[in-house]
Amino acid sequence: MKIRIARSVLAIALLAPAFALAQAYPSKPIKWIVPYTPGGITDNVTRIVTQKIQEAVGQPIIIENKPGANSIIGADLGAKAAPDGYTFTTVIAAHAANATLYAGKLPFDSVKSFAPVSLAAIAPLILTANNNFPPNNVKELIAYAKANPGKISFGSSGIGAAAHLTTELLKQTAGIDMVHIPYKGTAPALQGLMGGDIQILVDVPSTLMPQVRGGKIKALAMFSGKRIAGAPEVPTVAEAGGPPLESSTWVMFLAPAGTPRDIVNRISAETAKAVQSADIKSRFEQIGIEPVGNSPEQAGKFLNDEIVKWAKVITTAGVKAE
Repeated sequence: MKIRIARSVLAIALLAPAFALAQAYPSKPIKWIVPYTPGGITDNVTRIVTQKIQEAVGQPIIIENKPGANSIIGADLGAKAAPDGYTFTTVIAAHAANATLYAGKLPFDSVKSFAPVSLAAIAPLILTANNNFPPNNVKELIAYAKANPGKISFGSSGIGAAAHLTTELLKQTAGIDMVHIPYKGTAPALQGLMGGDIQILVDVPSTLMPQVRGGKIKALAMFSGKRIAGAPEVPTVAEAGGPPLESSTWVMFLAPAGTPRDIVNRISAETAKAVQSADIKSRFEQIGIEPVGNSPEQAGKFLNDEIVKWAKVITTAGVKAE
């Protein structure tokens, strides 16, 4: 009997530090690194979701925008931060592409240097065209591109961006030849599209749909399995006569590798509650973003699958980093 009691006391003693950590956390403000400039989808989603998280955990969450080098600068800071639960990093699809584009050259490992927390949201991409471009749907685009190989230019926010690689995936799947013109961001690429310097641009609906509805560009299709609530008038690629392609950018939360699992689970759970709250779901829906909020294990699998997916596209297209 005494042995049994002693074992119980020992078990409680061993659990006490973890319990105390969970109860005490967080005891100070949390830093959240966004490897992009303010105002874009990465920054906006992070700020919207972390506002809810900080209300739940009772400590301020301070956003630090650390743009540069295709998100590598900010991700490196996040990877090398102390794994104490007081630094998190937001990454998007470019993080998965960088694993291949900069293979052997990154100052961190895209997977091993981080502890996945949660996939916060997904934003299906939209295919748009200059108003003077003859094709009005994907079927016509493919036919036009096959009749005019190498004569269509498509822009992107930069080499290795989800928008760039999605267009490369469309090229590979449809067997067409279009010329990539990379820009330093979505804003100049959009100006290039409206000005006729490029004919095609893929990006997020939140950026492009206002221009579509304003009559400045036209929408050809959405890279989604079904029409999205934020743009129900835009058909899917399959509906528009193209291959059944789905592609998106996404927003994922990571912690430095070695962050206590109790803390990772706590922030993961708070992320899920935040993105599934009625007000955030409504805000996301209006701008073409789908809330997710999954577990650390699910987020890790998603990231690994994305790395494999984009590695194939990058290798096949022969995409090289800038």
